[in-house]
Amino acid sequence: MEKLQKILEQAGIFEYGLVDTETIQCTQDVRDMCEVNTCRQYGKNWACPPATGTVDECQQRLKQYEKMLLFSVKYDLEDSFDYEGMQAGAAEFKKVCREVDAAVRPYLEDYLILSNGACSLCKECTCPDAPCRFPKQAYGSLEGYGIFVSELAKQAGIHYINGANTVTYFGAVVCRAKDMEEIFSA
Repeated sequence: MEKLQKILEQAGIFEYGLVDTETIQCTQDVRDMCEVNTCRQYGKNWACPPATGTVDECQQRLKQYEKMLLFSVKYDLEDSFDYEGMQAGAAEFKKVCREVDAAVRPYLEDYLILSNGACSLCKECTCPDAPCRFPKQAYGSLEGYGIFVSELAKQAGIHYINGANTVTYFGAVVCRAKDMEEIFSA
């Protein structure tokens, strides 16, 4: 437990909790929100639908593992309309996910990282015209998988909303139970 707490503290994680993957539901309702294309990444980013696969394929990918470590970081905003602050938080959270990935990599043989929104690793994504340049670093989106993050946060026992003038972003490490136990006991 000390090792995991140290990893998460060093990355600046606000809250975290464990969820059994068998209880996670990937739904078309959430995927439909992606298809509206508000973020303008639908069909243009390897970490977003439809490149992530169908909802059923995402569900099956999750079920290859038994545990999900859901984590969040809370960012303070100047006010509830601070779009620039939200964007800065989103970009910073991508870095946090990369730090978590690098920190857990020595302890996990096979795992999946999910993050917030589209991958931003490359200035311009090759999707859909060419293969992803960095497929192991293009973290799928929790929402892109069809997951209601607010429900997932409840399952993990962490807060989805963290007060006025804040924004909270979520990511996850999905892995085998034996590997998660190894991190917790390390």
